[in-house]
Amino acid sequence: MAVGFVLITVSPLKEKEAFEKISSIEEIKEIYPLFGEYDILAKVEAEDIDQIGSIVISKIRAVAGVIDTKTFLTSKSLEGA
Repeated sequence: MAVGFVLITVSPLKEKEAFEKISSIEEIKEIYPLFGEYDILAKVEAEDIDQIGSIVISKIRAVAGVIDTKTFLTSKSLEGA
């Protein structure tokens, strides 16, 4: 299982619509509105890193009003350290 966090920038006045559409994407497990440089933070879970990339490109960036995304991938390498 791969987990990623996506920071999303949305066109002004499209935040609510984009939030609702992104929250309906099956792989989005948590979603939060933000105030500042980014408008939405979404937690994505998928089979692997490649699938997270595909979700960001084909599902999140396809939502009307989404201008930009920045994706952070997590690692389990620090567990038990």
